[in-house]
Amino acid sequence: MIQFCTWLQLVTGLDSTIQVFLLPRSMVSLQFPLLLLVWLGLNIFLFWWFYLAYDLPQNFFYTRVLLGRALALARAPAACLNFNCMLILLPVCRNLLSFLRGSSACCSTRIRRQLDRNLTFHKMVAWMIALHTAIHTIAHLFNVEWSVHARVEEKGTLAAMLSRLGDSPNESYINFYRETIPNPVGGLYVAFTYLAGLTGVIITLALILIITSSTKIIRRSYFEVFWYTHHLFVIFFIGLVIHGAGRIVRGQTAMSLAEHIPEMCSKNFTDWGKKGACPVPQFAGNPPMTWKWVVGPMFLYLCERLVRFWRSQQKVVITKVVIHPFKTIELQMMKKGFKMEVGQYIFVKCPAVSKLEWHPFTLTSAPEEDYFSIHVRIVGDWTEGLFNACGCDKQEFQEAWKLPKIAVDGPFGTASEDVFSYETVMLVGAGIGVTPFASVLKSVWYKYCHDATNLKLKKIYFYWLCRDTHAFEWFADLLQSLETQMQERNNAEFLSYNIYLTGWDETQATHFVMHHEEEKDVITGLKQKTLYGRPNWENEFKTIARQHPGSRIGVFLCGPEGLADTLNKQSISNSEADPRGVHFIFNKENF
Repeated sequence: MIQFCTWLQLVTGLDSTIQVFLLPRSMVSLQFPLLLLVWLGLNIFLFWWFYLAYDLPQNFFYTRVLLGRALALARAPAACLNFNCMLILLPVCRNLLSFLRGSSACCSTRIRRQLDRNLTFHKMVAWMIALHTAIHTIAHLFNVEWSVHARVEEKGTLAAMLSRLGDSPNESYINFYRETIPNPVGGLYVAFTYLAGLTGVIITLALILIITSSTKIIRRSYFEVFWYTHHLFVIFFIGLVIHGAGRIVRGQTAMSLAEHIPEMCSKNFTDWGKKGACPVPQFAGNPPMTWKWVVGPMFLYLCERLVRFWRSQQKVVITKVVIHPFKTIELQMMKKGFKMEVGQYIFVKCPAVSKLEWHPFTLTSAPEEDYFSIHVRIVGDWTEGLFNACGCDKQEFQEAWKLPKIAVDGPFGTASEDVFSYETVMLVGAGIGVTPFASVLKSVWYKYCHDATNLKLKKIYFYWLCRDTHAFEWFADLLQSLETQMQERNNAEFLSYNIYLTGWDETQATHFVMHHEEEKDVITGLKQKTLYGRPNWENEFKTIARQHPGSRIGVFLCGPEGLADTLNKQSISNSEADPRGVHFIFNKENF
C-alpha cells in the first residue's frame, strides 16, 4: 500500500497528507493524492453511469437500432465533458483562490497547498476534456454515418422504417437526418448545416488551437500566441452551451412506452398503426443539459474578470526603475490600498506595450516596505517593450512623468506564503526563480529588526542556482544585509545559504582559484563561498533530516519542472513513515 501511494505521488505530484487507519495513527502517515483520485473516480463513474443510461433503457431501444453502441459511446464522454468543463474555469479564478487561501476558517494548510496546484489541475482537466472530446467526436462520426445510411437505404429493414417516421403528419421522427443525400456528402451536410454539427466543428477546432498553443515551446517562445489563442475559450463555451439545442439524440416518450413496448412491437414493425397492431412510436429529443453544469463556473469567472477589470483601472505609480545586471530591471511601484504577503505575485499590463496582455511576476518586496516591487528579466518581445518603455535603453536620466502607465492585478497567494508556518525551511531558487525568496528574506530581515521573538521560523537553508556570474549581483546586497544582521544578533546559524554557479569558462575558473583564499567570495562579496556545479540533493536532504529529527520541513521551489521532480522525489524518499519522524513538505510556485 505504501509503495503504491509513493509511486502514485511521484507520478502525479499531487499530495495531501492523510492518516491510514489500517495501522495505528502513530505508525504511518502517507502523502496521498486524494483530490486526484476523487476527480478520476468521478470521471469513471460518470462515464459508466451514462453509458448504461443509454445502453440499457427501453426508451432508447429504437435509437440503438439506428446507431448501435455508438450512441452510448457518444453520450458517456459527453457527460464527462460537462463535468470537466464545469471544473476547467475554477482553477483560473485567481481572486476566488486567493480568498479561499487567505481564509483560515475555510482552508487548513494542507488544503491551501492543494490550491497551489491550481494550474497543474487546470492542465490535467484540459487533457481530460481533450480525451473525452476525441471519444465523443469519433462516436458521433459513426452515428452520422449510420443515420445517413439508414435514411437513404431501401425499405424493408427496421432501421429504414424508423428513419421514415416523421415524413407523415402526426408522426415524430427519431432519425435527426431528414434529407435524402447519401454519404459522404450527407455527412458533410450534417457537419456544416445542422446546429450540433456546426457547433461541434467550431468548438473542436477551438479546443485544438487552445491545447496546441499551450505547449511549453509555444508558451515560452511565443507567449502572445498562447495568450490570444487561449481566449478562444469564450467561443468554446458559447458553442458548448448551444451544442445540444438541436436535440439530435432522441428517445421514445414515456407515454408512447406505455402503449408501444419496443421489444415486442419491433418484431412486426410493418404493421405499426394498423388496427389491432402496435401504435406508431412517438419520440422526443433530449433537452440540452450542458448549461446546467457550466452556468455556475461561468458566472464565477465573469465576476472574476469584472474584479480584474476594476483593479486594472486603479492608479499605479512607478516610483523607481533600477537596472540590474543580467538583463534584469526592478520596478518599484505604489498603489492605494495595496496589501501583500511574502512570496505573492501580481499580473502586470503595460498599455504602451500591449493593451490586452497581462504577465505574472513575483513580488520581490517585503510586506513591511512602503512600496511593492518586481524584478523583470528581459527574455521576450513584451519584456523588451517594457524595458524600452521605461527608458532603460537610453543613457540619460528618465523623468518620472515619462514612465509608462502600468495596470496591476493582485496580489495573489502562492505556496511561499506558508514559509513562516514552519520552524525549518529549504528555499530553492533557480535563476530568476529566486524572486519570491527575495520577498521572504527581506521580510525575515525586517522581523528580526523589530521583533524576532515572535518569529516561528528558526532555520533557513537557502539554495540559489545560476548559470552566469552576473546573475548574482542584484541579489547579493540583500544577502549581505541579512548576513550582517544575523551576525550582529549572534545568530549567524539562522541562515545557511548555498550559491551554486552551474556554468563558467576557463578564464573564470582561473580567477576563482586565484582568489579562493580571500575572506569574502570573489563573485558575491559574501563570506559564504560560491559553489560550482549542482547540489547533491540526496546528501543535502539526508544532512538536514539528521539535524532536524521529528520536524516538518517546508521545501519551497521556484524553478524548472526537472528540478521540481527531483526535489519532490527527495522530499518523499527522505520523509519517514512514522508521524513523529521527519517530514519534508514540497511546495512549488505555480503562476
